[in-house]
Amino acid sequence: MSAGNGNANGDGGFSFPKGPAMPKITTGAKRGSEICHDDSGPTVKATTIDELHSLQKKRSAPTTPINQSGAAAFSAVSEEERQKIQLQSISASLASLTRESGPKVVRGDPAEKKADGSTTPAYAHGQHHSIFSPDLGAVSDSSLKFTHVLYNLSPAELYEQAIKYEKGSFITSNGALATLSGAKTGRAPRDKRVVRDATTEGELWWGKGSPNIEMDEHTFLVNRERAVDYLNSLEKVFVNDQFLNWDPENRIKVRIVSARAYHSLFMHNMCIRPTPEELESFGTPDFTIYNAGQFPCNRYTHYMTSSTSVDLNLSRREMVILGTQYAGEMKKGLFSVMHYLMPKRRILSLHSGCNMGKDGDVALFFGLSGTGKTTLSTDHNRYLIGDDEHCWTETGVSNIEGGCYAKCVDLSREKEPDIWNAIKFGTVLENVVFDEHTREVDYSDKSVTENTRAAYPIEFIPNAKIPCVGPHPKNVILLACDAFGVLPPVSKLNLAQTMYHFISGYTALVAGTEDGIKEPTATFSACFGAAFIMLHPTKYAAMLAEKMKSQGATGWLVNTGWSGGSYGVGNRIKLAYTRKIIDAIHSGSLLKANYKKTEIFGFEIPTEIEGIPSEILDPVNSWSDKKAHKETLLKLGGLFKKNFETFANHKIGVDGKLTEEILAAGPIF
Repeated sequence: MSAGNGNANGDGGFSFPKGPAMPKITTGAKRGSEICHDDSGPTVKATTIDELHSLQKKRSAPTTPINQSGAAAFSAVSEEERQKIQLQSISASLASLTRESGPKVVRGDPAEKKADGSTTPAYAHGQHHSIFSPDLGAVSDSSLKFTHVLYNLSPAELYEQAIKYEKGSFITSNGALATLSGAKTGRAPRDKRVVRDATTEGELWWGKGSPNIEMDEHTFLVNRERAVDYLNSLEKVFVNDQFLNWDPENRIKVRIVSARAYHSLFMHNMCIRPTPEELESFGTPDFTIYNAGQFPCNRYTHYMTSSTSVDLNLSRREMVILGTQYAGEMKKGLFSVMHYLMPKRRILSLHSGCNMGKDGDVALFFGLSGTGKTTLSTDHNRYLIGDDEHCWTETGVSNIEGGCYAKCVDLSREKEPDIWNAIKFGTVLENVVFDEHTREVDYSDKSVTENTRAAYPIEFIPNAKIPCVGPHPKNVILLACDAFGVLPPVSKLNLAQTMYHFISGYTALVAGTEDGIKEPTATFSACFGAAFIMLHPTKYAAMLAEKMKSQGATGWLVNTGWSGGSYGVGNRIKLAYTRKIIDAIHSGSLLKANYKKTEIFGFEIPTEIEGIPSEILDPVNSWSDKKAHKETLLKLGGLFKKNFETFANHKIGVDGKLTEEILAAGPIF
């Protein structure tokens, strides 16, 4: 390189000789020119990055009007005082049974600090309004720490918490939050316990066939203490204050305390979300869940059969979850609570789907897994009131929940467009498999579990009726997928038959393959939800009959299973035919049809329905082997009778007459 182009200096760089000054470059646009713009604004006021970040987030102001009814307790207090009262309530919920007051509670994420290095100042300690020095003689270090409460976070905030701190949490390509529920990917009914005390002893259904496995008060308190101590030992806990039941007169306030953002978002979706005004006047909850998630119970504790325990105490109005992270335990646990509380108010709690026509005609759909309950209750020509849990009151029906919990296995846009489109930002996807790079979900992949699920707010369904309430039902539709192939596609039921088949809760599924042979297996689940009912099934059935009678509702049994023979010989009834049957029920035209009576079960079946081949309406006509049909029909009738033996000795009605009517409505040989 020549000297004129620069000389190497001692440190390996170059120095340039002095020469004439270079012309100054100007970047500003000439007046009138539209080629270049200077769109820089004034400098931000912040002097540090933390201050800049603090400007990014706007704090919500209280929204409760001074004169709003029900908010009187809060209208006269300041925002700071109201938050203290709220935190005192949470502190009381987290109180140990052996301490006089709850933990020192602070609102906010411990990881989020203000510009000056401090965390959120709102706090509560027992019933006091100031921070007291901890008792240094305490038996645990937990009394030296604050319990940070993340209270009713929004979905966006919960996404951040899950992705930052919970392994296995990802945003999928459709915007949903994919999470893992750990080792348990379904409910653990054998590990569910209910406290048997002086109150529940005579009220609940105990013994053979009952889902209620007993535990004593002492064991519950041992497990409660274990869960509360675990939650208090964490840096932070999530607290949801929400509602159950869209009927404002019979709404239940629930508080869920959990260790995972996933659980908080799940319950945000599944329960009814309070408005800011309702949240400000929420007060003390009617029921509280302590979800310790992955923390196991002590297996040496009396009544424990594994490291998982799901415990209900109806007298204390509390539920404790240990050793399982499956979120469905919370949803169904609360459903069990409603099955206990609502009948005390003469309200019938139902495990059913529910929709409403444009003219206000409401239908209830009952059915076990695989019967088509979700598919048939989801109808673009009708409003969806709810997909799973309902109450039938003196004024009509109401959804218990604020969301839907849909199965995702083999989900497709073509088969279930509403569910497919509901899986978006805000939805929780449990245990699904997705592409590592594109994050596209493969709903056919069952690598984690076959029980993949999506939990989303009900308003994600376009034709959802908000609020989720409706008038009295006109039709009560019991669905059965009869793989034996002997039940008619549709039968009109009298009241006693409706009660009999409601208590039976029948469907028949195809068993596993053995040497290439598949045989149907009968499944019975009382009230189409035996795992969740608290009282004897006949009590719910009697209430159902009473409400149907007073409102003139009609009962129907619809078979979505096989015709022309059992599984392997006959064919499954076409969905298009079943939809025509359901449409005829909704329109009222099926009530006007001509009917004939079948043998054994004594069903009233229509002789013709427009658009459906008449020969399939009576199963015997579609069987080529009439002898095999009769044998199979007798076999199924025997299975019904054997199943009903559990309920036969339970007397209801005057002198047990109602029980006799129900028994007479079963199969007669």
